[in-house]
Amino acid sequence: MRIAITGSIATDHLMTFPGRFADSLVVEQLDKLSLSFLVEELDVRRGGVAANIAFGMGNLGLRPLLVGAVGPDFVDYRAWLERHGVDCGGVHTSELRHTARFICTTDTDQAQIASFYAGAMSEARDIELAPLAAAHGGLDLVLIGANDPEAMLRHTEECRARGFAFAADPSQQLAFADGPSIRRLIEGAAYLFSNEYEASLTQQKAEWSADDILERVGTRVTTLGAKGVRIERRGEPVIEVPVARELRKADPTGVGDAFRAGFLAGLSWGRDLTRCAQLGSMLATYVIETIGTQEYELGRGGFLARFADAYGAEAASEVEPHLGIARA
Repeated sequence: MRIAITGSIATDHLMTFPGRFADSLVVEQLDKLSLSFLVEELDVRRGGVAANIAFGMGNLGLRPLLVGAVGPDFVDYRAWLERHGVDCGGVHTSELRHTARFICTTDTDQAQIASFYAGAMSEARDIELAPLAAAHGGLDLVLIGANDPEAMLRHTEECRARGFAFAADPSQQLAFADGPSIRRLIEGAAYLFSNEYEASLTQQKAEWSADDILERVGTRVTTLGAKGVRIERRGEPVIEVPVARELRKADPTGVGDAFRAGFLAGLSWGRDLTRCAQLGSMLATYVIETIGTQEYELGRGGFLARFADAYGAEAASEVEPHLGIARA
């Protein structure tokens, strides 16, 4: 099964300020604000929803096609992804803009000052899927993740026009999209991914009920945090899958992306929806145990043991033949 992952590709620049921003603010002078903070730590991490999902799939032994736009500074990041099984043949390189960047400073109160530079991501709207499908032997499923809004709409419309099955995953862009845009992104999706809050926001902005959405998508997948995941299809019983037990909680960033990676891996292997959700939940657990969205490592024996502990020996025996994880 050939799966393309479209969406953002970015780097995160995370800094720590050993003080309180509030101590440097003069309320009466906010209209003339001019501040600089001396930070102690800088952590540069790879990110972007499409890259995170593709990385997770690659770690499970698949070779997803990553589709997005980057700058000429993407060289090292590309090499990293390719070493982890990601096909970067769908990545467009801008001649004018840097790769998207999230720059955030956090103080001792956990207050944050952040900026997001879209950069090359704005050129994702220029990417056409048909030539990529032709060059890579066709596309069985296209995941349309958070990205340049025009790119998301273009990819969705092209999937509908060309008959490519697609998964709608608007996530962070829901806050900025209006009702008509959300309806265009969802209509006809084979899968709709969201967390519980995003599910409610989708219904509110699109002015569609839960039943309305189930009439328009094949499968609705809603992650529920510590309560697991709910899978709904019109006329079918609801499927509920619990989370896998984590060894520790370090950082939840990227957990949703990892869930999607595991879920899509299960689809690629022809597993049923329950098993897909279990795989997603297991991979998400690895991410919550590490700081950074692409810093976890999988070992075949350890993964299978934890999967069996969470979901049973039969579940582990079903996925074992498909895993491309090294035995180390």
